[in-house]
Amino acid sequence: MTRTPAENNHLPIYEDLVRERGDAVAEAQMAAAHTHHQAAELLSEGEAAYRDHRPAHHGRPHQG
Repeated sequence: MTRTPAENNHLPIYEDLVRERGDAVAEAQMAAAHTHHQAAELLSEGEAAYRDHRPAHHGRPHQG
């Protein structure tokens, strides 16, 4: 017996496990998205701090 794509999407064992134990895959995806968002914020803050604290260049070449 061949299943149709709609039948293949219905996974009763997985659905039962999600009901009993929670959806670990969805939780991991949410945690990864949160971590990605935090990392992006921290990196952009770090770049802004670097720009604010680096020595100013006045267009004159350094003469030693």
